[in-house]
Amino acid sequence: MLSQTTRRSFLAGSAGEALGASRLLAAGNPICFGGPIFLKSDDPVELAAEHRRLGYSAAYCPQAKVSETERIRAIEEAFQKAKVVIAEVGAWKNMLDPDPVKRRENLAYVTERCALAEAVGARCCVDIAGSYDPNVWYGPNPKNLSKQFFEATVENCRHVIDSVKPKRTQFTIEMMGWNIPDGPDSYLDLIHAVDRPAFGVHMDVCNGVNSPRRFYGNSEFIGECFSKLGRWIRSCHAKDLQWVVELNVHFLEVVPGRGQIDYGRYLTELSKLPSATPLMMEHLKTPEEYDEAARYIRGVGARNGLSFL
Repeated sequence: MLSQTTRRSFLAGSAGEALGASRLLAAGNPICFGGPIFLKSDDPVELAAEHRRLGYSAAYCPQAKVSETERIRAIEEAFQKAKVVIAEVGAWKNMLDPDPVKRRENLAYVTERCALAEAVGARCCVDIAGSYDPNVWYGPNPKNLSKQFFEATVENCRHVIDSVKPKRTQFTIEMMGWNIPDGPDSYLDLIHAVDRPAFGVHMDVCNGVNSPRRFYGNSEFIGECFSKLGRWIRSCHAKDLQWVVELNVHFLEVVPGRGQIDYGRYLTELSKLPSATPLMMEHLKTPEEYDEAARYIRGVGARNGLSFL
């Protein structure tokens, strides 16, 4: 039988272990974090080292073509050795360009970029669905929320995936405020329609904030996105939104911390995903802005008991 003192020590120790375990559970997985770098070099070893110097554990894929087998191997090896995840290969072409020649060329380019993502072992290849606008490749158009747009996007996504047959990467597209998918529900519809294991989600919360309701309630919107789409999320973008007061609604992308996006909620939801999913800063102008954004994001993480790889 345990003595009274021993019993108290045992219970205190058990309670301490349970509290420590609950805190660890609450903290979630470490966050894989990165952004662009400004080093002028083509050397994969130097590029990987620069990411680590900046405290990044995730990276955009360095410049490469799918035909450059040796360079791809060197990139993969250098970044693996530095423990920097290649988060994504950007495609960024209009797969629904109204010009049929451009549309074919763009789809071929996106397919090639997905093949590069597979070759280098990136978590995903990312694009947007595109636009029927003839002037701006991501621009608004009345047909961008149509059944025709949805069906054409399903066909395009299947074409890319079936052409590459990826095993290590996934093909993803981002939400846009005026194109399908424009929120988690239309994204779920698209996932089920594409019906390919290699089709995933690239989460850009700001792209889905397209109304005052979502702006005011962006914390709840973030929660909804992760609740409905979390199992498919492969990589995420980090930016912020500021409301510019005019006679109509105007949201402006700004440095994280200068806007109203709830980064405490964003990082907490990200940490709940079953594996360390990259969060990549984008669209800022200078190294100083990226430094400011990184300090803010890491600070919010620390205040919420989260860690970064």
